[in-house]
Amino acid sequence: MTAIRPYKLNIPTSEIDDLKTRLKSARWPEAETVEDWSQGVPIKYHREFCDYWANDYNWYKTQDRLNRFGQYKTTIDDLDIHFLHVKSSHENATPIIITHGWPGSIMEFHKILGPLAEPTQHGDAAENAFHIVCPSLPGYGFSSKPQKTGWGVEKIAETWDKLMNRLGYDDYLAQGGDWGSAVTTAIGLQNKGRCKGIHVNMPNATAPAEARENPNEADKKAMSDGLFYQQWDSGYSKQQSTRPQTLGYGLADSPIGQSAWILEKFYQWTDCDGHPENVLSRDELIDNIMFYWLTNSGASSARLYWESFASFSTGDNTVELPTGVSSFPKEVVRTPRTWAEKRYTNIQYWHDMEKGGHFAAFEQPELFIKEMRNWLKTFD
Repeated sequence: MTAIRPYKLNIPTSEIDDLKTRLKSARWPEAETVEDWSQGVPIKYHREFCDYWANDYNWYKTQDRLNRFGQYKTTIDDLDIHFLHVKSSHENATPIIITHGWPGSIMEFHKILGPLAEPTQHGDAAENAFHIVCPSLPGYGFSSKPQKTGWGVEKIAETWDKLMNRLGYDDYLAQGGDWGSAVTTAIGLQNKGRCKGIHVNMPNATAPAEARENPNEADKKAMSDGLFYQQWDSGYSKQQSTRPQTLGYGLADSPIGQSAWILEKFYQWTDCDGHPENVLSRDELIDNIMFYWLTNSGASSARLYWESFASFSTGDNTVELPTGVSSFPKEVVRTPRTWAEKRYTNIQYWHDMEKGGHFAAFEQPELFIKEMRNWLKTFD
């Protein structure tokens, strides 16, 4: 079945009522014994957050906003892929596929779609227009959940190439961060001929020997951040890459469990000056969590780690396609260019940003839009 099928979000009110009931009847743990986030999401904030979620948040405003974009589903290798397809009114716009990661969703991109597709309506030139495809990863959001093993990063990259071909794009660009970076990098590695260049805001590369033996300040910072991640910040990935099913029972049953699992990373990985709501609104944070709760995708999203966590290790393979990198200061590990050049051998664009974190398009949409336009100019 190769048809592109229009799709609209239509969540029954019964599901929202069930969510509110669960939120209002939740059993809470005792408070943390510290005055910060070092033991996880503080209970005072989380109770306030979930009270707002139960009593004031309106999913249907978000649903209506998303339904104003072009939404579709198509079946590739027996799996339904949900995606936004925002076509520019400018005929010569550049096709691009943009991929989210965990614990994100296509909600990360809702602020950049209009300006990138219709630049002349946002103070820029028609030649900077994009036709944008934003798919939900398999097992995430409103894409189907794989029923068998094998849906790792490499297969997703092949699927994205098939999707762009099915949409009629003989040439396209690809962009991503987090798992989106791994998928985009895999598109570059596979180099099937249709993708003409990639951009990542989380380049995957390890420290070369010279950085380990004689590190400069950027090397030291990256290695220090990597050590912090391993010691204090990687528990989620160990669980998801080894026992995603066990984790899934709690995430499927408890919205406060699902929200805490995600909120912690928005605190840790955003450039938020100590609180995620300094950079994203409470509604935006909940919008993203809803993509996991409404689709019961705690286990299926975690399973990508079981399938593909090794894909973040670089091996000996290199990307030869033209590559752009926007490096944000609060990335989990800010990979230095000298490291990235060992993996991405044709870097045509690199920009060290002054602010922003892991969820670049979500946190800093105006900067992200500018980066996409500046990177596009390297293809002139």
